Amino acid sequence: MGGGDKCLETLGGETLLSRAVARARPQVGPLLLNANGDPARFSDYGLPVAADVVEGFHGPLAGVLTGMDWTVERAPTIRWIVTFATDAPFFPLDLVERFLAAAEEAAADLVCARSAGRTHPVFGLWPVALAGALRSALVEEGLRKIDAWTARHRLVEVSFPAGPFDPFFNLNSPEDLAEAARLVGARP
Repeated sequence: MGGGDKCLETLGGETLLSRAVARARPQVGPLLLNANGDPARFSDYGLPVAADVVEGFHGPLAGVLTGMDWTVERAPTIRWIVTFATDAPFFPLDLVERFLAAAEEAAADLVCARSAGRTHPVFGLWPVALAGALRSALVEEGLRKIDAWTARHRLVEVSFPAGPFDPFFNLNSPEDLAEAARLVGARP
């Protein structure tokens, strides 16, 4: 997308981050933004911002661990965290409800989204109780791939319909942003 914070790109007159917060907030309790660098650039959003708790580039799993650690410190009664990608502006409004139901029904350790024949593990339900195991995998084993981590646990995938467009369509290029703008304009 040309560098910078993708979540600060605009779509339909608001940033991708604003859109994600609006979709996530009714589904969860406290929200945390995981972002490295100067947190002041997000001060207008009124969210706590936490940098990765492990050094080096560990990818999305480092963000999951950061969320787990933050939850243990500030909301110790919460058993699960949910992760959302800010570059997927159409994620479902019933995501968390469906994740929790699937976790209970399948006695799953982890839950992630699925659509159009693909999994979307960045949209996941993660038990805070696995923080120690995740830290060990990241720091001691050098694990980076979400799929390698989820394969170690009872994972259930919750399928979402991909029509009229994929709710997990994520924006990785200016062309994707233009397509999302078209979709926003086409929506009632």
